[in-house]
Amino acid sequence: MKKPVSRVLVINDEKLILKAFVKGLNAAAKSIENPFGIIFCGVTTVHEALQSIEQDGDIQALVVDDKLYTLDSGNRHARHLQMTALELVQKISLIRPELNIYVLIAQEREGEVVDALFSETVDGYFYREEQDYRGIYRILNAQIQEKARTPFYDQLKHYVLMAKDAWHTPGHSSGDSLRDSPWVSDFYEFIGEHIFRADLSVSVPMLDSLMGPTGVIAEAQKLAARAFGAQRTFFATNGTSTANKVIFQTLLAPGNKLLLDRNCHKSVHHGVILSGAHPVYLDSSVNKKFNIYGPVPKQTLFKAIEEHDDAQALILTSCTYDGLRYDLPPIIQAAHARGIKVIIDEAWYGFARFHPAFRPTALEAGADYATQSTHKVLSAFSQSSMIHVNDPDFNAHLFRENFNMHTSTSPQYSMIASLDVARKQAVLEGYKLLARTLELSAELRVQINSTGVFQVLELADLLPDELRDDHIQLDPTKVTVDISRCGLTVEELIRELFEHYNIQVEKSTFNTLTLLLTIGTTRSKVSRLYDALMRIARKNRAPRRIYRTVEIPRFTALYYLPRDAFYCGGELMPLLDEKDSVNSDLNSRVCADQITPYPPGIPVLVPGQLITREITHYLAGMLRSQKRIAVHGIVYDGYLPCIRLLTAEEERSLKRLV
Repeated sequence: MKKPVSRVLVINDEKLILKAFVKGLNAAAKSIENPFGIIFCGVTTVHEALQSIEQDGDIQALVVDDKLYTLDSGNRHARHLQMTALELVQKISLIRPELNIYVLIAQEREGEVVDALFSETVDGYFYREEQDYRGIYRILNAQIQEKARTPFYDQLKHYVLMAKDAWHTPGHSSGDSLRDSPWVSDFYEFIGEHIFRADLSVSVPMLDSLMGPTGVIAEAQKLAARAFGAQRTFFATNGTSTANKVIFQTLLAPGNKLLLDRNCHKSVHHGVILSGAHPVYLDSSVNKKFNIYGPVPKQTLFKAIEEHDDAQALILTSCTYDGLRYDLPPIIQAAHARGIKVIIDEAWYGFARFHPAFRPTALEAGADYATQSTHKVLSAFSQSSMIHVNDPDFNAHLFRENFNMHTSTSPQYSMIASLDVARKQAVLEGYKLLARTLELSAELRVQINSTGVFQVLELADLLPDELRDDHIQLDPTKVTVDISRCGLTVEELIRELFEHYNIQVEKSTFNTLTLLLTIGTTRSKVSRLYDALMRIARKNRAPRRIYRTVEIPRFTALYYLPRDAFYCGGELMPLLDEKDSVNSDLNSRVCADQITPYPPGIPVLVPGQLITREITHYLAGMLRSQKRIAVHGIVYDGYLPCIRLLTAEEERSLKRLV
């Protein structure tokens, strides 16, 4: 097993003093237990320091002199201030907020320096004159040990190794029901012994409770909050889908207004139904050439915030599935000026805190809540997510009640452990791994473009016209490829990559593929993908005529609260008649379900929404499409596709919104 390396950078402008200091600290590290491989190195200038922390992902901590001077080359006795510790600490925090920073001070200047740095990210101070190398080493070692702690995972592992006889759930009893079975022992062997021994229940008090943590889960969540820049963090084992619903039910009472991007994940739309909120749907921008849906235009958001200042909350997805990021600070500022809480779905962006190329994160931009699919982009098991809270008006009791309403009383402990471990990895080597991912992304883009057939779409290609002045940015870990010149349909290309080259891609539109790079992407994977695309390109197939998906109709009108409409019994009416013609009787009726074609995954209809001719023809086109498109929410009566509608009597019983 690889052993960690932890470099501590000492910054002092006096070369002789620096040399002696580093030597003394390294001697201490060699003479005392050093489980994290701590090595001390030094630089004399601010420029070298900043360059080092940008280039060396193994740096875990810094010891900074409170004032850094430089000698005037023309006058050996003239010393000019390079930068104060305050300025340097602020710069370091902008690049790598996860680093521990200690300041070397003169005893007589203690009060002055501590006061100046009080509100900054400083972990402690050392007296320059004391030269207590062993003491400094022990403190730095303890600090790294604190970041490396995984309270829940450690306790889970400890309990498993205690080998207690299980007289409690789950029924497989540490895997004993499967291990010797002639029928299912292969499952035990495939999954592995420890996954079953770690699959425990709330009957084990020493492992704490996700529904009311006071022990190791609470500790793990506090470490996560510190790592991700939150006041409070909660582990979710039902995915970000449930995380969004929990926040909605905490912030929104029935009838409260919510501003939301129509391009939000379906869990957001389900949360609208569950909370009883009054949604104000904002149409997404769309790149018509590639049928890619992007952020809501900034002016649309500002107008909605101004017109609906009675809204309780605003939710946006940043970044989108395709990597488009909002310019969040001015949007959040505008919402807060009207007393509107801001929720950002960061399902695809949970790693952003750990490299400056991706910041600011939603929380750094001022969001009150951020939900993250830790399993999507960091090293957690599927369904493992986090809810981060920075809301100054956070109602902890109400949140806990709603959280527990959605959380299983029998959570999967391995998922909780994976969140604990994913946080540890992000803090200790996230910067290093993300730097590698960025490097591989840049290489992959060049390689794909060099095929002469496939082309990577950059920000300018992806950006819809209405977003040109919105300061949108692109997450480079999402690589969208134009495949229209390869001579294959997107389904044929995906099948060829899978069957002939053992490659599975993330998603597609009618003429693009999206590739997801993560901290687990390797250069070997990049090489194999490039080889596959180059081989396909060299077949020189003539370009095929590709079916272009019709643009989704704009949102019509919401006549009733989605919750009220959804819980009506309704009646079914065919979308197509016996002659396969679109049923005109649907026009001007009100839908009782959410109807969502995949792709693009945006609801065409939500409960309570007015149906128009444009919508029915769009849905009919989806059903008739040669491209395989699933339309969720359509009810089949035999072979006849139907839509559930409100009856006239039900409409009379409901309170109309418009």
